[in-house]
Parts: sequence; structure tokens; C-alpha cells
Amino acid sequence: MTIELKGNWKLGFAYDVHTLDSTYLGVDEHGHNAWQTTRSEMGELVYRLKYQGDISILPDIIELLSKFKGLESMDVIVPVPSSNKNRRVQPVDAIAKALSEKLNVRLGLDVLVKHKGSEELKNIDDPQQRLKLLSEQLELNNMAQVMGKNVLLVDDLYRSGSTLSVATDLLYKHAKVKDVFVLVMTKTRSKR
Repeated sequence: MTIELKGNWKLGFAYDVHTLDSTYLGVDEHGHNAWQTTRSEMGELVYRLKYQGDISILPDIIELLSKFKGLESMDVIVPVPSSNKNRRVQPVDAIAKALSEKLNVRLGLDVLVKHKGSEELKNIDDPQQRLKLLSEQLELNNMAQVMGKNVLLVDDLYRSGSTLSVATDLLYKHAKVKDVFVLVMTKTRSKR
């Protein structure tokens, strides 16, 4: 399933939804809410990469992305930076790097950066608050890599689109890119 994503970018897509079903099971023995979740194929691969650090599934992710034609015409692939720097594997960086190698397209790993100590946004539901925090946290670095170029902005999960919107604004306004295209592995079923 391909999902078109509307935003301030030229064209954007998510490969699939993240979860197909999620059933609340109650509170577990540690006092946490427990859920039984069924994920899409891409959702499960992203989950394994992001939360289990399983890099062996990268070829599977790249194979699924091969359905998108024209990615090889991009000039630079730019991953959206993570707020959680403690992960053993940074999933978006790993996907962008593998995609860059497969397509023979330059990787702009350090074009977008988040300030150290940036708050994770997954627990912030208010869209205006998310945009405000993002505009304070996200900044451009090494803009020469992308000036006048077609940029493929890559992320693992699309929720509200706030991060991609702020990143796209930065790329257009300050880095003077030609066009921004968005590719996201999965999209949540809600916008919160």
C-alpha cells in the first residue's frame, strides 16, 4: 500500500501504514499498558530495526522501496535526524545509507541536525507545540551539499508531518534546494 503525503514538499509518499491492528491487553506486571500489535510488513521491519537494532533486515527494507521509481534521479538523500541519540542503531540513518548505496545517490548524513538534548516529540500531541519545538531544535549544517539540488528527505515514521514540514522549510528557505521529495517507511493511523 502506498500512501501519498501532502505537505510543503514537491511530492511525498509513505510505503505503508505502520500498524494494522492494536488491541489493549491491560496493565502488565510492571504497571505499563500492554498492547497486542499487528504491524504491516514494512512496519515490522522498521520496528525490528528501530527497537531491536536488527540491521540484517536493511536489504528487505530497500527491496520493498524498489517499487518507487525515479529515486535514482535524486541528487542527495538526507535523513531526518533522530531525537534519541542513545539507540545503538539510528534507523533513519541506516535506511538512508543503504538506499544511497543501492541507488548510487550521494548521502547527506549531516545536512540536518537536532540540537543535543532535544526533547523527543512522540509524547507531544499538540501540533502547534510540536512545530514550535521542532523549529527550535532542527537546523541546517553543511548546506553546500544540497544547494540547487533535488533532495530526497527520508524518515521512518510519519505521524503529523511536523518534522518533515520544518525540515522542508529549512531546505527551501536557507539551503535553496531545487526541490524536496519525501519518502517515509510507514505512517501512523492517527495524526497525534
